[in-house]
Amino acid sequence: MNILVTGGAGYIGSQTAKTLARAGHTAVTYDNLSTGHRWAVRWGPFVEGDVADHSQLVRSMREYAIEAVIHFAASAYVGVSMLQPAEYFQNNSVNSLTLLNAMREAGIRRIVFSSSCATYGLPRRIPISERQPQNPINPYGESKRFVERALAWYGHAYGMEWVALRYFNAAGADADGEIGEAHDPETHLIPLVIHAALGEAPPVQVMGIDYPTADGTAVRDYVHVMDLADAHVRALEHLFRGGASMAINLGTERGYSVREVIEAVERASGRPVPYRDAGRRQGDPASLVARTTLARRLLGWAPRYSDLDGMVRTAWSWHSHGAKTRAMDRGPSSYI
Repeated sequence: MNILVTGGAGYIGSQTAKTLARAGHTAVTYDNLSTGHRWAVRWGPFVEGDVADHSQLVRSMREYAIEAVIHFAASAYVGVSMLQPAEYFQNNSVNSLTLLNAMREAGIRRIVFSSSCATYGLPRRIPISERQPQNPINPYGESKRFVERALAWYGHAYGMEWVALRYFNAAGADADGEIGEAHDPETHLIPLVIHAALGEAPPVQVMGIDYPTADGTAVRDYVHVMDLADAHVRALEHLFRGGASMAINLGTERGYSVREVIEAVERASGRPVPYRDAGRRQGDPASLVARTTLARRLLGWAPRYSDLDGMVRTAWSWHSHGAKTRAMDRGPSSYI
């Protein structure tokens, strides 16, 4: 199949393009490169374009005979969304409507949407199932919930078929060392801890040491980026088999604390990680862990790479052993 991957030059989008190509599909990356990278586009054609541009979307869909869309393109910093809600609702919500309307014009009715556990807000129970209420506590989560609701109504009115994947904490890097995280600024815990171990960043701030968890630090469910990419391809295949539209959690059903992440980086690197304790960050729950029964039952998906030490090893290799530099040096010459 020919699949349009919006935001396909980003961290998860590029890994998904690689997984699509390995499954025999053509991944057409559509990205404005505001946060994505040209060097990450290596497994299919590239269209430099903005999801806000209805006309270019329709032209691209028709030119490449697109059969379905995987939609990653979005702003994704929770803290920034609190300060700039207008930007987040424009980029994440309004631009997603532009994409959906372009799909309608081009006659495309299947989409896999990159959603987030941020739509749940503060959970009532752990682990978090898809049945829990969605009560976002920041504009980022609200913008993702808006798109999920729009998808449901577009399905009702226009026959659009969709899967919204609500994933928890993406982590790790490509096992082949070809792609990985390159955010600016970086906000994910594992690369922040790695940068501190390498002496490339200040000591890690442990935000909260008095949570009701085993070691007092916050617990999160980390899922390897390769497992996330696999789930997107499986969700697409689910739709083409006639599967029902729905939202599905992606996680491991196992949480790790901030201190456990620091210890895993120390094991992988053989170096001490400088860190300092700090106060809790407002709005952070003590624990976020997914229940993934639906993903396992409906998609046949189970995480294969998402043990903590394995995730940290691939991330350490990417950030410390030159893989990132080699990938960036390849530049546009590695495009298909």
